[in-house]
Amino acid sequence: MKKKIKIAPSILASNFSILGKEIVDISKAGADYIHFDIMDGHFVPNLTFGPDTVKFLRKFTKKKFDVHLMIEPVDKFLIPFIEAGADIISFHPETVKNVNKTIKTIKSFKKQVGLVLNPNIGENKIFPYLKKIDLILVMSVYPGFGGQKFIESQIKKIKKIDEKIKKEKLNIDIEVDGGINSNNAKKILEAGANILVAGTACFKGGKKFYKKNILNLKKK
Repeated sequence: MKKKIKIAPSILASNFSILGKEIVDISKAGADYIHFDIMDGHFVPNLTFGPDTVKFLRKFTKKKFDVHLMIEPVDKFLIPFIEAGADIISFHPETVKNVNKTIKTIKSFKKQVGLVLNPNIGENKIFPYLKKIDLILVMSVYPGFGGQKFIESQIKKIKKIDEKIKKEKLNIDIEVDGGINSNNAKKILEAGANILVAGTACFKGGKKFYKKNILNLKKK
């Protein structure tokens, strides 16, 4: 089954002084998801949002909130983010004691769950959990900072994951985050991804360019 291409603008690249308006505008422009990069200054060397920010922004759109937890520990923050309005929660397997338990907790709230692979972690790490998850998030930069260049070696990883999913006949989304723009989006989608996280590539130019920016990322 051919999956629909979806764009998840990362609000890290939005104008924080009018964050609610940015959510409204990017949603109207055709965003499929709204992506939240949750960083703790511990697992990654930066700080971003907590559950209160997610909760505050929930009222501005009905689009799915795609929450990527770059934090450690993860488990004690699951319920706060779920209650704040997260629809999808993705986490790094290395940040939890028991991956199956964390997946089960997220699923118990009827939320979608994703596992995240940093560029230096092989795809085999998450294969044992494929039948329990909804999404695989391939990081094509090292998490912690925006504006990094796409790491080309991740194309091969995306292809291997896509092949495995098809072989197992599973319905799992492949999401890619990091250094994505209109120049490299096509090859990422052709490798098997169907969800693209993009910050600058979505928000550049301001409101009047948002729709065009999103459409440019979807071109194959």
